[in-house]
Amino acid sequence: MDSIQHLLVYITVAIAVGYLVWKFLLPKSLVSSKKGNSKSCGQDGCGCD
Repeated sequence: MDSIQHLLVYITVAIAVGYLVWKFLLPKSLVSSKKGNSKSCGQDGCGCD
């Protein structure tokens, strides 16, 4: 029973650390899947954001 508790704690810590790395350390270009995100407001690309 003691080893099952240790295993569950290790799995929980690994999931928590993985989430923190995914949320804060990975570059946004790797995790974002939005395509065609242009920031121009008109057809001539005037650059008004």
